[in-house]
Amino acid sequence: MIHTRAAAVALFTALGCAACGGGSSPTSPTASPQPTIPVSNACGTIGIGIVNGVPCSTAASPVVLVNMRGQDGVPTGSCSGTVIAPRAILTAAHCLAGSVGSVRIFLGTGTEITARSFAAYPGYRENDPSALDAGVVLMADDIGRTPVPLLLSRDARVGETAIIAGWGKDQNEITSTLRAGSTTISAVTATQLQTEYSATASSICSGDSGGPLLVQEGAWAVAGITSAVSTTACNFGTNYFANVRNPSITSFILGLVPDAARR
Repeated sequence: MIHTRAAAVALFTALGCAACGGGSSPTSPTASPQPTIPVSNACGTIGIGIVNGVPCSTAASPVVLVNMRGQDGVPTGSCSGTVIAPRAILTAAHCLAGSVGSVRIFLGTGTEITARSFAAYPGYRENDPSALDAGVVLMADDIGRTPVPLLLSRDARVGETAIIAGWGKDQNEITSTLRAGSTTISAVTATQLQTEYSATASSICSGDSGGPLLVQEGAWAVAGITSAVSTTACNFGTNYFANVRNPSITSFILGLVPDAARR
């Protein structure tokens, strides 16, 4: 599951999301910096369905598969998520909003684990580019994976190398395999981060929603939550990530997960 917002790209550019605590127009780099981390090293870099990515081991991965079911118990879709505390997973609001009745987490082996509770950002609106696309899944017991910290001490930077990871489709339309890739941040606003697909950079695709965009701050930290792509295809265009440092998103996450790891 992932948003496609081809028609909304211009609106993203124009909106600083004033209703979400302020914002600014996206900034563009003066050049097109290439990732400094080879795609082939993406899994090892962070210890963990990406187009132009590589498969990763799930044995100790903090990036998990998030399976949703409707009120009738019928599966409704899958997303990705990141363990940010012993019993908490960060994902996208659009994965949890609407008629979702239950959420189950799959760690890569064993059986699915039913979540205790889940929440999308309050007031999240489907297909509204100004909505804040953040969600939290809470478990009854420890997940048993090392949490990834949230990047709260600084803003992500244009031109900064980033790692993306998720359980979505790859370039061969194969799903349900954890993959990671390397990319470069191309724009930063108060509400969103952006990257661009290229021959040497990875891209998000269907099923990667809710997964992390990670940057380095002493350790790898979650700077963004995978939210949307600008086209119906995953091998070109812009990728959008909810900015976890947005004050409203930060408050929402920490209100539910006060013990979240942070940098």
